[in-house]
Amino acid sequence: MSKTKKDLNSRYYKDMFQSSGFTLCPDMEAYPPCGHTFQLSPQIGDGYFWYYESPGKYNIKIHDFRFYEDTVINMQIPECLSITRYDSISGEELKPYRKLRSGVIKSFRGGYEPYHALIHKNVPIRSTGIEYHPNYYNDTLKTLFGDSYRNPAEAFQSIDETSDFPEMMKLLWDIRNYKGDSLSAALFFEGKANEALSLVFHRHLMINSRKKAVLSEDDKAMLDALAAYINDHYADNLSIELLSRIGCMGSTKLKNCFRIYYDCTVNEYIRNVRLDHAEHLLAYTDLPVGEIAKAVGYSAAGHFANLFAKHTGVLPLEYRKSARDS
Repeated sequence: MSKTKKDLNSRYYKDMFQSSGFTLCPDMEAYPPCGHTFQLSPQIGDGYFWYYESPGKYNIKIHDFRFYEDTVINMQIPECLSITRYDSISGEELKPYRKLRSGVIKSFRGGYEPYHALIHKNVPIRSTGIEYHPNYYNDTLKTLFGDSYRNPAEAFQSIDETSDFPEMMKLLWDIRNYKGDSLSAALFFEGKANEALSLVFHRHLMINSRKKAVLSEDDKAMLDALAAYINDHYADNLSIELLSRIGCMGSTKLKNCFRIYYDCTVNEYIRNVRLDHAEHLLAYTDLPVGEIAKAVGYSAAGHFANLFAKHTGVLPLEYRKSARDS
């Protein structure tokens, strides 16, 4: 990568911070001392954005802030591939439309379509991510994997969004909690950046081998029908046995095919549908939390509250308050 391209990427983020209401502030104990900490303007929200860059290679970003009003994000991100752990967020990506979820690993490809999203007010954005420059991930993957190297964009796109990537969850959590000094930080982050690339690539190989058992068109049609059934009957007792009968598949085949097709388990899919509906009920009705839990399929309010907190990053009553505060 040329020096001009490096400088452009570096200036982009510094300019973006300033134009978005963030100002550079002194280092804080909560974040590694080797990077730069930006504070969000109190007129817009509260919290911090921490940023570390290895020029021309990668940058590491920690989001830890919230907006006081629903905020539309529309930005053209430089060419890159990124991997991010979301511990708390509420909102929607708008192009294409889908919910933003917490408790997931999410990949992104920058430099093509603008990133367009709506971030809901008062719910913290807590995330940790690594963003790679093109020359770096190309060169590093070729060095690490030689003849088995494949298209890195395809490898990152295969992740998309998943709650089933524990190795990456731990790696990004370790980065979030790193407190080493500036001298050791470069080695630490370089090692983690390379390890994350390796994890992405190995997962892509695993997914490809899993998909060699190609789903038939009949299987795909039946899985589409099952998803539609779940969307309409999410509050019912949707056992694997029942869904297997509806889908005309054995339970083992259903579990395997569903995971290949939707990149999540049947239970994860049901849980996400239920909790998405719970968000709407909390925001737009006055139903007690216990009644909402039952309305979306959970008999125990405490269990529902724990699942909801993992799904959004906040407890149900906190979510209701944040959705209604002006």
